[in-house]
Amino acid sequence: MTIAIPRLDDLARDAWADETLTTADGFPIAARFYYPPTDHWRGAVLIVPAMGVPQRYYHAFARWLAERGHLVATFDYRGMGRSRRGPLRRVEADIFTWAEQDTAAVLTALADRAPRLPLTWIGHSLGGQILPFTPNRQRVSKVITVGSGSGYWKENSPPLKRKVWLLWFGVAPLTLPLFGYFPGNLFGMVGDLPQGVMAQWRRWCLHPEYAVGVEGESVREKFAAVKTPMLSLSFTDDEFMSAENTASLHGFYAGAAPVMRRLDPAAEGVKRIGHFGYFKPGQEALWERWVDPA
Repeated sequence: MTIAIPRLDDLARDAWADETLTTADGFPIAARFYYPPTDHWRGAVLIVPAMGVPQRYYHAFARWLAERGHLVATFDYRGMGRSRRGPLRRVEADIFTWAEQDTAAVLTALADRAPRLPLTWIGHSLGGQILPFTPNRQRVSKVITVGSGSGYWKENSPPLKRKVWLLWFGVAPLTLPLFGYFPGNLFGMVGDLPQGVMAQWRRWCLHPEYAVGVEGESVREKFAAVKTPMLSLSFTDDEFMSAENTASLHGFYAGAAPVMRRLDPAAEGVKRIGHFGYFKPGQEALWERWVDPA
């Protein structure tokens, strides 16, 4: 695939550029590249989104990283955000598709724009789970997971556990065949998702070993094969991911030996972080302390 790389002179300082990338299987993916306001780039950062979260959610964080000299890429998985093309019921995709096709395409485009610079993968929730399934992950030099855990429902935090029982045993199995996709916005749950994504995610969340337990030893081996240095950031007030969820997922990354950091909002000088709060504007002190890549 030939990529037209914008010259820095063609972009406004502190600028970003929206682009449509084509995956190996021919699907158009909406991506945004944030360019540093300097000719001296420190590195590249790929922000891999959480389930049902559009890339615009990470805009403030991406701009902050770009201002510090990093070329940053955000994107929407197929069926999500600006990558949604037509009725969701027609989108044939599962979580593997999101990793093997969509994430891989954006990773290639980012790495080609900064070929001699270290590339950091920052994965929020699901974004910290799908690294092993991304075929070109060897181009990543550092991984930071944020609020990532296994998703096994019996280990979820107490507030979530009460809700997901209804989701996994009631709403999801009833609505998927009826709508042909998951109408999460209708129920205030997760968001609208392709049928294949939701069905696979449900199977994972019902198994004590999550994706590894459902998909088999080949997936266990893919997790263990990741050797990239990894930092895990989790939060004591995360309303979704418990400490058990976090430890379970990162236990699969045996070869990476993740450095685990569980942050308490009070100790960090903020009122709340939770599952989604880390990337909100106003958290610059947290970003500076924990996420600014070298």
